[in-house]
Amino acid sequence: MFDKERGLYVAHSDNGHLAITGKMANRHGLIAGATGTGKTVTLQVLAETFSQAGVPCFMADMKGDLSGVSKPGRMSGFIEKRKDAFGIPNPEFQASPVRFFDVFGEQGHPIRATISQVGPQLLSRLMGLNETQDGVLNIVFRIADERGLLLIDIKDLRAMLDWVSQHAKEYTSRYGNISATSIGAIQRALLQLENQGADKFFGEPSFDIFDFMQSENGKGVLNVLAADKLMMNPKLYSTFLLWLLSELYSTLPEVGDMDLPKLVFFFDEAHMLFDGTSKALLDKIEQVVRLIRSKGVGVYFISQSPTDIPENILGQLGNRVQHALRAFTPKDQKAVKTAADTFRSNPAFKTDEAIMNLETGEALVSFLDEKGAPQMVERAKILFPLSQIGAITPDERTETIKRSRLYGKYDKAIDRESAFEVLLAEAEKAQAAQNEATDTNKAEKASKTSKKETKQSTSTAGKVGKAIFTAVASTAATLLGNYISGAVTGKKTTSKTSATQKIVKNATSAATRSITKELSRGILGNLIK
Repeated sequence: MFDKERGLYVAHSDNGHLAITGKMANRHGLIAGATGTGKTVTLQVLAETFSQAGVPCFMADMKGDLSGVSKPGRMSGFIEKRKDAFGIPNPEFQASPVRFFDVFGEQGHPIRATISQVGPQLLSRLMGLNETQDGVLNIVFRIADERGLLLIDIKDLRAMLDWVSQHAKEYTSRYGNISATSIGAIQRALLQLENQGADKFFGEPSFDIFDFMQSENGKGVLNVLAADKLMMNPKLYSTFLLWLLSELYSTLPEVGDMDLPKLVFFFDEAHMLFDGTSKALLDKIEQVVRLIRSKGVGVYFISQSPTDIPENILGQLGNRVQHALRAFTPKDQKAVKTAADTFRSNPAFKTDEAIMNLETGEALVSFLDEKGAPQMVERAKILFPLSQIGAITPDERTETIKRSRLYGKYDKAIDRESAFEVLLAEAEKAQAAQNEATDTNKAEKASKTSKKETKQSTSTAGKVGKAIFTAVASTAATLLGNYISGAVTGKKTTSKTSATQKIVKNATSAATRSITKELSRGILGNLIK
């Protein structure tokens, strides 16, 4: 609950109200505690309080419970017992302005990012690549930049990997070895991401981070991410939230300490962010968390134990709410001691003993004072939310989505020309040129064959013609000789003329048969060839 006198009032102890100082709200925070101790309600109260102060928030909803912030709450026995102690005799139940989001586009507005925006470092973590494969992926991104190719979705990256594999020798001397084995491993990892639905996250229109930083009627909008399905792929979940943090850090201007933050970012199930994280990426997270407060953004981690958070990052979380922890094993006892040691002790009780004896809805609370110093830890009860505790119905969610100002802005995916289309066009052009060259070679070969066959046919016809001429000439000479002989002797030539005609006819027929025989041989010979 927010008011100008109390500030961001979220808890009440025997010593009075406990509130987060507005100027210190961007110094980050931690909500910790075992399952079922009240972390979700505490998150709801904090988000609702920031909203009342005009500060927009982003929070992941693991089970759908946080969707209740979009609907007014109602009186219950739990609230009836606490309202007077909290100084709220007549609570005004109210809803907060809410926008629902979903990476998969099923329970809210889609959120998309391009492959280039996510970058090789986060992609490498998402795909679980080793050091060598990570190096190859960085080379692929570098080559894409050099060629001016846009990497928007998974098919763009897949096409780029294939192209680099085919041209690996051209880049080996400049960037190092690009092995087919590494390319194949990355391709298989991409296929796994696609099967898990990550292809719906990579694409356009890419999300505008400023759409998280809006208000309605003086209240900050609560941006609720449906994470129940996203949680089935922890690496995608943590990579997505890391991308959001990186986008906020790189996009927002420096503003220093403000009276109130510009945005508060709640990172639920925070241990997933750090599981299996490389040293390089962990250093990057630490840097972002340390510097993003100067952009007016507060980051609040929610996890079971403070030990889930790396020590360098834990030291930057000034506003803390610690719910009950159970100490059944030596490891649990160590976690309790670590949690107790993170607080400024209170002589009124032993912190480690109090942590194990807190009731549901109770917590150890310590916020930063106006000078940025941690206040003494107090045992306190968390306020009740003014919005509904628990999930809304699917129909109510759908109605809220349709009323949103963002309705229709991100719903339809866009597939513009990028690396896939460019490389495909280049491949088709190269194939067409190769086909044209092949056709030209075939035509030239066919032309040479035709000329050779024509020459052979002409030679054959010449030989046949010569044979006919010789045969006819020989016959004619014989006939002429016979005729002259008859004329000299004075014999009659009528019968000889008739005989001569028969001889000529026979000679002609023989010549014709010879021509036919020779042509047939030539034609059949060419066909057999």
